[in-house]
Amino acid sequence: MAMTLTSPAFEQGGQIPSKYTCEGDDVSPPLMWDGAPEGTKSFVLIVDDPDAPDPRAPQRLWVHWIVYNIRPETTSLPENASAVRLPPDTRLGVNDFKGMGYGGPCPPIGRHRYFHKLYALDTKLDLRKATKPEVELAMKGHVLAGTELIGTYEKGDR
Repeated sequence: MAMTLTSPAFEQGGQIPSKYTCEGDDVSPPLMWDGAPEGTKSFVLIVDDPDAPDPRAPQRLWVHWIVYNIRPETTSLPENASAVRLPPDTRLGVNDFKGMGYGGPCPPIGRHRYFHKLYALDTKLDLRKATKPEVELAMKGHVLAGTELIGTYEKGDR
């Protein structure tokens, strides 16, 4: 069975509600997954935007959220998952807002795509306050499976 990632807040390829953006409450959407392969020891979640700053002329990948060392028995993250509401031992990485935690969509121009990527690993990561490149390097050779959920957002969407 393939691993899947879904959200009750938006469908694959659908519009992310403004509640989860800088124009709303700027809280993370609820996420659910299943189909983790046998031998999974942890999950990593990375949310990023490949369309920054302008989807017609993207210049960089903008990282919105990094969550790693999610326990293998975990199958969801609640809305507004913060350090207090994350499963025990879960770590947050440094996003491109220079913070730890979720930074919602806030595109300066146009409709952007937001990739919510979930990876099942055969290990836990020995990292603290890691950046996306550091997490990806530590994941190398340890990914058992991966899946993604893509949402879109443009300022003014209601």
